[in-house]
Amino acid sequence: MERPYVLHMFTPGSQMSPFDINMAADAGWQVITPYCGVALAGIRGLTQDAIFSRSPKGLARTGIFIGGRDALLAADMLDAARAALVGPFAVSLMADPSGAYTTAAAMVACVEQGLQRQGLVDGLAGRRVVVLGGTGPVGRIAGVLAATAGASVALSSRNGIDAADEAAQDTAKRFGVTLEGISGGDRAAVRSSIADADVILACAAAGVQVVSAEDLALARALRVAADVNAVPPAGVAGVDVMASHAPIAGHVATGIGALAIGNVKYQTQQQLMRRMHEAGSPQVLGHAQAFETARAHLASVQG
Repeated sequence: MERPYVLHMFTPGSQMSPFDINMAADAGWQVITPYCGVALAGIRGLTQDAIFSRSPKGLARTGIFIGGRDALLAADMLDAARAALVGPFAVSLMADPSGAYTTAAAMVACVEQGLQRQGLVDGLAGRRVVVLGGTGPVGRIAGVLAATAGASVALSSRNGIDAADEAAQDTAKRFGVTLEGISGGDRAAVRSSIADADVILACAAAGVQVVSAEDLALARALRVAADVNAVPPAGVAGVDVMASHAPIAGHVATGIGALAIGNVKYQTQQQLMRRMHEAGSPQVLGHAQAFETARAHLASVQG
């Protein structure tokens, strides 16, 4: 009898996301088991329970998914799970806390494509990127990916410069990139922060408009604005949820809306979960692999 495909899903939270469970089932995983309230210290024991219960051949049908809401903790958990693997006893591992890795990957890949469509063949390299809502999980990882692609990145917080600096320093240290903190604590701070931005990434809470039409008029260097908020009002005025490199009225920039980003996010997460399921050899999938996958998906669609 063939062994079933078993996915163990670890989260430090009180519950695993139904979204991720559905995605796992659609990717072909047959037995999906959530483990809630998992601490970093518990990852090693849970991982080794999973790997030593099957032969190396059987482990090709075993995977571990790491969720939660903390982008940095998820990266630490992914590293801890990888360190717990022993010789031929290895399983595929994937982290995507609150969908932050795949959402950020989709967002930044879409922006990169938008810049290239405008004739900026180097994409994000050398561009000024401001992440509004930059202290949340999507904002932090979007900043990391943009910095990895060569951009100068500032994480903005409506709680002021101290919160922004702390998030930038912690995130930069964890992922080995350079990030700047910048205040978004009031209207004047937001306007000052986006005045020289080539790219705005709006990653604030649902239903919160972080850039008004009046603010946007002052962003004279802006080329692309991307918004992950699907709940009215738009996070960036003039960027419709369905916008896919659509001109922003009254501005030279183009906009990318939440549903356009969401479609790429869905395809990215589904492809990564299928990769774990189908690879036949252990995979380790984090934010970098999500970005590679989002880029490849967009290239295949465009091609």
